[in-house]
Amino acid sequence: MPALEAYRRELEYAYAPGIFPAMEVMQKRPELVRRLLLSGKAEGHAGADKLRELADRHGIRIEIADKALSRISGKENCYAAAVFEKRPSDLDKNTDHIVLHHIADAGNLGTILRTALGLGYLDIAIIRPAVDPYEPKAVRASMGALFGLRLREYPDFETYRNENPDHAAYPFMLDGSVMLDDAAKEITRPCCLILGNEGAGLPPEFAALGQPVRIPHSGEIDSLNLSIAAAIGMYAFRRKGD
Repeated sequence: MPALEAYRRELEYAYAPGIFPAMEVMQKRPELVRRLLLSGKAEGHAGADKLRELADRHGIRIEIADKALSRISGKENCYAAAVFEKRPSDLDKNTDHIVLHHIADAGNLGTILRTALGLGYLDIAIIRPAVDPYEPKAVRASMGALFGLRLREYPDFETYRNENPDHAAYPFMLDGSVMLDDAAKEITRPCCLILGNEGAGLPPEFAALGQPVRIPHSGEIDSLNLSIAAAIGMYAFRRKGD
């Protein structure tokens, strides 16, 4: 088989490094997995044994590849990685969406994806320019949640909006005119919760797209971390809107 390359966005495949992320893609989307990479140090590891069973069940090639694992993960103690095909999904037009506009940090993205899956938001739109959701750090930070979601990247917000014109928009903005609790009392569904870049937030024109929302916090900080703000917003809309 062809030699594996260091990950870059242009590749047709990506890596899920770590026992648990590899397990998630093997269990939820085995049709995407091209190879399973295992460390020689994983012999007798319960998680590695389970991965071997899954690989055998689905006819997936297993390779002992310590050097490749170290290169992919940047760590010496990475015991496994799944090599999987990147395949975007169509978003469900009848469910609520999470829209991430120009998100830049892979760790934040992975945490948001895991939180979204945990709170029942299965449709994620990423507006470029943005961090690559298939970057190994993002996949690992999601702990494999990526494989339970429908995710699509868009070149700009207009393209997303044209495909989903009926979603009520709730942009999260510091100058939002409605506090989160008030916005969550009467939710128009389906809706999209829109969160902006970690540093810049959303551009001012987003205030005219729908109902701007603000998460209250003390004056001791200028803003909340993006992944925390996303979690608070998703929880409030799910808890009060159902």
